[in-house]
Amino acid sequence: MGLDPDMRCTAFAGTRFLATGTLVEAALAARAAQDAGDDGLIFIFNEATGRAVDVDLRGPVEAVRGRLAPVFPADLTPAPARPGRPKLGVVAREVTLLPRHWEWLNSQPGGASVALRKLVDAARHANEGADRVRQAQEAAYRFMSTMAGDRTGFEEAARALFAGDRPGLEAHSQDWPTDVRVHALRLAEPAFGAS
Repeated sequence: MGLDPDMRCTAFAGTRFLATGTLVEAALAARAAQDAGDDGLIFIFNEATGRAVDVDLRGPVEAVRGRLAPVFPADLTPAPARPGRPKLGVVAREVTLLPRHWEWLNSQPGGASVALRKLVDAARHANEGADRVRQAQEAAYRFMSTMAGDRTGFEEAARALFAGDRPGLEAHSQDWPTDVRVHALRLAEPAFGAS
C-alpha cells in the first residue's frame, strides 16, 4: 500500500472531528464512526501535508488494521557485512552544472559530493523557519480546500493564511463548522511564527 501506519493523521466524519493519532488510530476511529451509523463522508488527513489519505475501511476491523500494518520481509536476518564502504543511504542522481561550478566543487576538501552535501545542509539550516511556515501554509490550505472550499469566506481566509494574518484567518473562517475551523487554525499555527 505504501502508507506509513505511524504517520500522524486526523479523521473527520463529514465536518465532525473524530480523532488525531497514527494512521491506524485515525482509520479505526473512522471505522468506528461508520459502525455507529455516522453517514457523513469519511476523511482522513495527513497532518504534515494536509492531504487526504485514501484508506480502505471495508471489512472487519482486523482487516482494516491488517491492510495498514507495515509489511516486513519474511527473513529479517541482516545481510552479512560486505567489504568496502558502507551504504549510508546515498542516492546517485544527475546534477547539471557549469564547468566553473564543477571546478570549484572538485577543488573542495572531500570533492564534489562532500561539498554539495555541506551546501545543502547549510541551505536547509538557513531556510528552516521559512520552510516550516511554507509547509504549514500548504497543509492548512489543502485541508481548508477540501473541507471548506465551498464555504463563505474561504477565499479571504486563504489569502489571510498566506499573508500570515492570523486575525484575518480567524475572522473569515468564523462561519465554518467549529471542528473544521479549529483544525484549520491548528494546522496553520506554525505559519504565524512567534506572532
